[in-house]
Amino acid sequence: MRVLKALCVAAAVTAVAAPSFAIAADYPNRAITMIVPFPPGGASDIAARVVSKEAEAILKQPIIIENRAGATGNIGARAVASSAPDGYTLLCAALSVWSINAALFKSLPYDPAKDFDHLTVAVRTPNVLAVRKDFPAKDLKEFIAYMKANPGQVTFATSGSGSSDHLTSELFWQTTGTKGIHVPYKGGGPAIGDLVAGQVDVSFANLGTIYPNIAAGKVRAIAVSSDVRHAQLPDVPTLKEQGVDQVVYSWQALGGPKGMPDDVRAKLQDAFVKALNTQSVKDQFAKTGFEVVANTPEEFKTFQAGEIARWKEVVAKGNIEAP
Repeated sequence: MRVLKALCVAAAVTAVAAPSFAIAADYPNRAITMIVPFPPGGASDIAARVVSKEAEAILKQPIIIENRAGATGNIGARAVASSAPDGYTLLCAALSVWSINAALFKSLPYDPAKDFDHLTVAVRTPNVLAVRKDFPAKDLKEFIAYMKANPGQVTFATSGSGSSDHLTSELFWQTTGTKGIHVPYKGGGPAIGDLVAGQVDVSFANLGTIYPNIAAGKVRAIAVSSDVRHAQLPDVPTLKEQGVDQVVYSWQALGGPKGMPDDVRAKLQDAFVKALNTQSVKDQFAKTGFEVVANTPEEFKTFQAGEIARWKEVVAKGNIEAP
C-alpha cells in the first residue's frame, strides 16, 4: 500500500511538472513579442527590428515589435517586467531604461537590475562633441579654454532632460570644471537641426544621428566619447586622447521578465548573439554608427551595475531632476 501511495504521489508530481517542461522543451512554438519602450524610428526601435529579423530565422518563429512609449521608457519596461516569464515577451531598450532612469527617478515601477533576466548588450555607439561650424574653438583644448573664459554662456543642445547626451554633457562639465547652458529638445532631430542652423553652440550627439551633418560639413566634430577612435571618424580624436578621462557609449540591450526557464533564456541569448554576429547585421548597424557588443548575461549585469553607479553620481552632483 505504501509503495502504491508513493507511486501515486510521484505520478502526480510528474503530471504537475510536465506542462512547464513541455513548454520549455518545444520553445518557441508561437510568435514572440519584443516591446520597445520608445516611439518607432528611434535607436531602440531600429536595433530591435534589425536583430529580430535575423533571430527569427534562428528561432523559427516571428518576433513582433511592439512600440509602447511613454514616461522615458518606464511604461514599456514595466509591461515587460510584469509579464509572464515564459520567453514570449521581451524588452529591447536603451541605457536610459537599463541604467539612467534608476539614477533620475526617486522611484521606478520596475527595478532594472532585479526585475529582468538579462540576455545581452546588443550594440553601442559613442557620442560626438560637435559644434556649430563657425564656433571659435578648433580642438578640445581650445574648446575648454573658451568655456572657462565664457562661463555659463555656451549652449548645449540635447535630445531631452536625462538623456544620454544630456548626462554626457553634465559629466563633461564636472570632469573639466566648466559649465554650459542645457537646452533640452524633444528628440535628437530638433536638437541637431538647431545646431546646424547655428541657434545653439554644441551637442554631445549620438554618432549615428550627427554623422551625416559632420560628413556634409554642416557641423564640426571636436571629439568622440569612445575608448578608441571610431572607424567613421578616424581623424577625430577621443576625449581621452585630448586629456579628458571620459568614455561614454549610448547602448541598446535585450532582456526578459525575471524567472524565465534556464533553457529558454539560454536559447534566446544564443539566438540573439548569433544574429548580432552575422555580417549582414554588423554591416547594417555600422551604417548608423553602432558596433555590435553581443556579450554574456553576466557581462551585461556587471556593466549595468557600473553604469547605474556612474550616472547616480553624475545626477547627484549636477542636481538633475527627472523630466
